[in-house]
Parts: sequence; structure tokens; C-alpha cells
Amino acid sequence: MNRLQIKKDLQQFFLEDIGMNDLSSNLIFSNDEVGTGFFVAKQDGVLCGGPIIEEGYRLLDPSVEVNLIMSEGEYVKAGEKIAKVKGPIAVLLNGERVILNLIQRMSGIATLTRKAVETLNSDHTRICDTRKTTPGLRMYEKYAVRCGGGFNHRFRLDDGVMIKDNHIAYMGSITKAVSSARKQTGHMTKIEVETESAEQVQEAVDAGADIIMFDNRTPEEIKELIELVPQQIITEASGGINLENLAGYQDTGVDYISLGCLTHSVTGLDISFVIEEEN
Repeated sequence: MNRLQIKKDLQQFFLEDIGMNDLSSNLIFSNDEVGTGFFVAKQDGVLCGGPIIEEGYRLLDPSVEVNLIMSEGEYVKAGEKIAKVKGPIAVLLNGERVILNLIQRMSGIATLTRKAVETLNSDHTRICDTRKTTPGLRMYEKYAVRCGGGFNHRFRLDDGVMIKDNHIAYMGSITKAVSSARKQTGHMTKIEVETESAEQVQEAVDAGADIIMFDNRTPEEIKELIELVPQQIITEASGGINLENLAGYQDTGVDYISLGCLTHSVTGLDISFVIEEEN
């Protein structure tokens, strides 16, 4: 993740949550009251978000000491301490909620991604995400996918050409759409085509697509369609695939399976923050 972007985002997140002042903490504790706090996992899962803890408290007060006990992508068990922070108690509590909100969601995504990778259990096919992310949190959510052992699809619309059903319908054919895009793209830009039938797959191959997606196809259909695709063309399966039926795609031979569920409907990992009294 880009630390400059993290700092910029956290400034906005803290302003939204703290407002002009944290009335509870700042009225109860004096500036010189120092304490120690721990981020503790309340569920088993994959940890993600250590840089958020570090940058968050560095932004609020550089004097806060942050010790990351667990590493990114490490599997943690309920009750284990994730990180230790020491500094003014008011500051520790000022940043608690924003930091927890982010690392809980990121760890939830990393945990679900790890489960997807293990469920597929393939030495060839990679699990990747989609652009079905929370507005403003894409960098964090896609980073979490990587922490869970997955890979990233496009970050933005300008990352590559992806010709979908609406593009094809308006242009009149896959051939016309690919040709139009190819004339205007540089050699570093790949073109992916979404297909739903053998005819479309063959047209995409003939048109010179770099990547072919099998959209909403069953494992059996994909096994047949992939025979039409030359080995140098990357293949992807997407649509209608979830953790319940994912294992059925293990032997399809596709290079990637993209799952929107990794980011758009994930449950955060339960993590708490506990202050301990200084002796």
C-alpha cells in the first residue's frame, strides 16, 4: 500500500470520527497520562492492516510507540494479541475506532480470500478480486486480498481494456470492439473479452484478444470452451461462482477465477482494543 495515500486517507477518516474533539477521552484523561493498549483478535482469521495501526498513531501523535506482534497475512487465533501501542491514553482512544474499522474489514477480506484459495486447492488457477469494492477503500481491500493469498484484477478502468456484453452489443460484434480498442492502445495494454458461448470464444480468439473470460459458465461448459483457446491466451472464469461451488472449478484449467464476494459482501474479523493500566 502507498503510505502517503494511507496518511491522506486517515486524516479524512479521523476528521470524520473525531470532529473538533473527542469529548469523552480528552475530558477524562490529562495529556501526560500514559497507557498501554493491545489490539486483540476475538476470532480466528488472517491478519491484515498493520500499516494502518502504525500510520494511524504516527499521524495522531508521533510519540506513540507501536509494536506489531503479528505479521501481515499471518493466521491468528482468538485471544492472541496483534499489536501493542503505548502513549497518551487519550490519543490511543482517539484513534481506536477508525483503526479498528479498517483492520477488521481488511482482515475479514484476507480471511475470506485465504478460505477461497484453500477451497479451490489448485496449483494452477489463481483466485482474484473484482472492482466490487467499497468506494474510497479499494486500495485497502485489494491489498487485503493479496494478504490472503489472492491476486488483483483491475484496480481502475484505465488499467486495461475489458470488453463486456454492453460494449459488444453497441459495437455489433466482438471483432469490431477489439479492433477499435487495439488501434488506440499501446503495447503494454491488454484486451480482455467477456464471452458466453463457443461462438463468442472463437470470435474473441480470432480477433486477437489477450484474455478471454468465461462469464456465468458451469465447470463442464468451461472445460469444453477452454479447448478453443490457444495456450498463449490467458483465461478467466467469473460470474455465479462462490465458496459453495468454487471447488467444482478446480480442474477446469482456467488461469484465474474472479470473485466479487471477496470484497462486496465480506464480514469483518472481530478484533478489540484493550487498555491496560500502567504499573
